[in-house]
Amino acid sequence: MDTHGSTIIDSFDSDREAIISASHMNEAIEGFPEVAVVTFASQNIAVAREQLGAVHISDMHQNAGLHIYGVDHKGKKIALYYTGVGGPAAAGYMEDVIAKGARKFVFYGACGVLNHAIVEKSLVVPTEAYRDEGTSYHYAPPSAYIKVKTADRLASILEELNIPHVCGRTWTTDAIYRETRGNMKKRRDDGCLTVEMECASIMAAAQFRGVDCYQFLYAADSLDAVEWDSRTLGKLTDDHRASFLRIAFEVASRV
Repeated sequence: MDTHGSTIIDSFDSDREAIISASHMNEAIEGFPEVAVVTFASQNIAVAREQLGAVHISDMHQNAGLHIYGVDHKGKKIALYYTGVGGPAAAGYMEDVIAKGARKFVFYGACGVLNHAIVEKSLVVPTEAYRDEGTSYHYAPPSAYIKVKTADRLASILEELNIPHVCGRTWTTDAIYRETRGNMKKRRDDGCLTVEMECASIMAAAQFRGVDCYQFLYAADSLDAVEWDSRTLGKLTDDHRASFLRIAFEVASRV
């Protein structure tokens, strides 16, 4: 066995040309919205169609079965699509939508909290993401954290909207069933407020591609308890979904 070979943290290659790229799978679309809102829950698409008048404008790529919608919000045309959970899917579909013409992204989704004082449905703005996943290492040189360069601007927008929120580090992991108590305490002691599965990946990919990526999280389950507390995870009502969706579009209209 070779014990001296490279590992995932050695995967970054600054060469911008890959063997296969999103432009091979997607054509640029004239007039495609500059800004895209991205959701991790397919139910939110139905809410957007019913309450925001979202209409189909494109597909992710040939035969993918994933649709992209358009919403006219306060005079601005904004794209909306559902992405799969996890860094590989979120970064990959973002690459597809970049190829179509988008240059700014507003991601939002649920997270686990590492401090029970952060109550359910609270909004959190990640400032740095701990890279406990694989995708980011293909887009950025190795480091423990990747900085979320848009965090200050997003926090400023939420303040303009009078929307309460907290800012802090997040823990991005690929292994949902390996969030051990020991690792949770390490990340919490290091300043992480939340755990999720995409932030480090999408921020690294966006920075590599030269596009702006914003993300806010809403508190769902809690890891900071004697036993895991699911709280509101998977239990949002359509009214809650619509509320977060409207926040995302308010942010998108301002970036």
